[in-house]
Amino acid sequence: MFEYDKHYKDCQQLNKPFIKARKNPSHGEYYIQIDLITCNYVLKKNEIDEITKLFKNEMNSKKPLSDFQSFSIDDELAWFDGVLEEHVDDFCNYLYDLTQKYH
Repeated sequence: MFEYDKHYKDCQQLNKPFIKARKNPSHGEYYIQIDLITCNYVLKKNEIDEITKLFKNEMNSKKPLSDFQSFSIDDELAWFDGVLEEHVDDFCNYLYDLTQKYH
């Protein structure tokens, strides 16, 4: 918990988004969260569309296709559940890069 708090506070001080990934024990895939409250960013409609497309592509890449597609996204908070382990780094990096691209 201490590391979580420290990382969150570091993101606030650096005006950077907080991105966290953890394995969901119920299905073994990853739950990814991005929190923009730590910075002065707000996702625009086109960014939300890009992120939604990224997650849907992730779900479509699964073999066999998964019925499990769970995510929520708004202008400051988003989470995605069901990202494969081999895609976690790319997914998180994409989220971070997207927030830096437009701000």
